Amino acid sequence: MKRPSILAIILAGGAGSRLGMLTDQRSKPALAFGGHYRLIDIPLSNLKHSHIPDVWIVEQYLPYSLNDHISNGRPWDLDRTTGGLRILPPYQGADGEGFAEGNADALHRQAVLIREFDPALVLVLSADHLYRLDFRDVVETHLGAEAALTMVTTIIDGDASRYGVVQAEGGRVTGFDYKPEQPAGNLVAAEIFLYDADALLEAMDRLAEDRDGLEDYGDSLIPHFVEQRTVAEHRLDGYWRDVGTIDSYWEAHMELLSGDGFDLHDPQWPILTAGPQLMPAFVASGARVEDSLVAAGATVRGTVVRSVVGPGAVVEAGASVADSVLLHGAQVDAGARLARVIADAQSQVGAQATVGSAGGAITVLGSGSSVEGGRQVPAGTELEPGSK
Repeated sequence: MKRPSILAIILAGGAGSRLGMLTDQRSKPALAFGGHYRLIDIPLSNLKHSHIPDVWIVEQYLPYSLNDHISNGRPWDLDRTTGGLRILPPYQGADGEGFAEGNADALHRQAVLIREFDPALVLVLSADHLYRLDFRDVVETHLGAEAALTMVTTIIDGDASRYGVVQAEGGRVTGFDYKPEQPAGNLVAAEIFLYDADALLEAMDRLAEDRDGLEDYGDSLIPHFVEQRTVAEHRLDGYWRDVGTIDSYWEAHMELLSGDGFDLHDPQWPILTAGPQLMPAFVASGARVEDSLVAAGATVRGTVVRSVVGPGAVVEAGASVADSVLLHGAQVDAGARLARVIADAQSQVGAQATVGSAGGAITVLGSGSSVEGGRQVPAGTELEPGSK
């Protein structure tokens, strides 16, 4: 059977406020993960391996930080003469254009372009989750159920109140509660939605008119489909994690290191990226590296345990870094001690300083911030970008 035409739209415009200062100077999808990867690499790689070549990225917040990484989309085979990658920044022009008020509103602002493209199906993705999924399987579920919408769901551990909580029976979604204070279960929407294109456009136009605009998908768009149309469930049983908070971002790295988390190196389904062209990492005599990832261009002369050392980051002799994430170009001077720290790009920790503590809350050093030599920074502290 011939596969219907599919347009993939990645909603990558959010400010990522739950990630605090890590998104002060970059969009959330541009945030590094696992060394030289970026969060946007996850949906783009899944699309590449699923053979979906028409990909639009909707931008809004600090788009230059994302554009530098995506460029022309070559790592994901999107630099095509026909189709391929299309970047959709906000703009002022006709009525309704400009800055969106939520992810459903951002999608509705592309309605004219979607109609012009004329796909049969529209696959809508977020860019702050870790998962592997063959979207062709989702299409099969969708067609088999003759659904207007197929929602990818997953079971999570812990608090489900910050997600869309789903009730499903026999492969059909029967209920949906958006960020409920008291969740009725732990089955949640993985923010992967496959729509019948005509049904999506009709619903967005109607809801925008009735409600004087759209906000987030959970406010009216998804409830409308659940109440009015057939919504199929496609269960994702593998690893899935939302990395939209400081704690979840750090935890995802620790799971990566322990082997219990997202596998970046699956040879059958590799995560592709536009990585920096740097020489291999240098590990000096006397250095100690355990259960860690050290990216290209990094230099380690001290001790690194259960940590990720990003491209160009430096850990000097006598320094100790444990349970931490160092982003691009972070510097840890001689004798410094870091524990449970996220050190953003180009941050610097002076000699003999102590930052964070084992078992304490996560400490965050903003981009370009510096800690003076000998200073003690308590666990849970967040240093603003560029601060001293």
